[in-house]
Amino acid sequence: MAGTKEIRNKIKSVQSTRKITKAMEMVAASKMKRAQDRMRASRPYVGRMLAIARHLAHANPEYQHPFLVKRPQVRNVGMIVVTSDKGLCGGMNTNVLRLALSKIKAWQAQDVGVQVTAIGNKGLGFMQRLKAKVVSQVINIGDRPQLEKLIGPVKVQLDAYIEGKIDELHVVTTRFENTMRQTPAESKMLPIADLGAEEEKRAYPWDYLYEPDARSVLDGLITRYIEAVIFQAVNENMASEQSARMVAMKAASDNAATIIDELQLIYNKTRQAGITKELSEIVGGAAAV
Repeated sequence: MAGTKEIRNKIKSVQSTRKITKAMEMVAASKMKRAQDRMRASRPYVGRMLAIARHLAHANPEYQHPFLVKRPQVRNVGMIVVTSDKGLCGGMNTNVLRLALSKIKAWQAQDVGVQVTAIGNKGLGFMQRLKAKVVSQVINIGDRPQLEKLIGPVKVQLDAYIEGKIDELHVVTTRFENTMRQTPAESKMLPIADLGAEEEKRAYPWDYLYEPDARSVLDGLITRYIEAVIFQAVNENMASEQSARMVAMKAASDNAATIIDELQLIYNKTRQAGITKELSEIVGGAAAV
C-alpha cells in the first residue's frame, strides 16, 4: 500500500485537475449561452431561405441557375466537414467524423470520388490522416464565426460544382438538439432539392415574378442561400461544442471529487494503521522492559 506522503501528493494533483475542469466548465457555460442565442436567432432565416430555394427549384423560370440543375449521373461529390478547433468536448467530434467516414466509404464503394473542405482543426487533422483529398480548409475560427473567413474555402467547392468537377455537395456537421444532446447530421446542399411530398407541392403551386430579371434575382438569392447554410452549420456546431464541453467538464469535475473522497478515505485508513502500529510497538516495548 502507498504511504501517506504519496497519497497526499495524489490528492493535491487531483485537486489541481479539478480546479482546471471546474474553470473550463464555467467558461463553457458562459460561451454556450451566447452560442445558443446566435444559433436560435439564425434558424428561422435559414429555414425560410431553404424553403424559397426549394420552391425555385420546383418553379420554371426563364433562367435556370446551375445550382438548381440535377446532374444525370453522380461521379464525384464534395463534402464540407464542420468540426471544432479544440477538443475536450466529449464525443462530439468523434461522432461527426464517424458519420463523414461512413459516407466516404459508401461513395467509394460506388466508385464515386470525394473531395473535402475541412472547417475546424479536428476535421482537418482527421482527413489528413485518412489521406482524403482536401481541397480547402479553414481553422482557428474563434468563438464567433465570421462569414468572410468561411466563404473562401467553400467557394472552392462551389467553383468545382459549376465547372462540373463535382456533381453534388454535402455538408456534415453537428446539429444542436439541447444541452445534453447533439446529433451528427448530413445534408445535401447542392443541387438544391426539389419539393418532396406531393402535399407540399400543392401547398406552393405558384411561380414567381422576377424584378429586374430572373438571372439577377436568382444569382443573389442562391448566394444568400449558400452563405446561410454554411453560417448556420458552423453556428450549430459551435453551440454543440460549448454544450458538450460544459457537460464533459462537469462530469470530469464530479469524477475528480469522487476520486478525492476515495483517496481521503484511504489516507485516513493508512494514517490510522500507522498510528496503531506505533502504539503497538510502544506497548510491546514497555511490556518487554
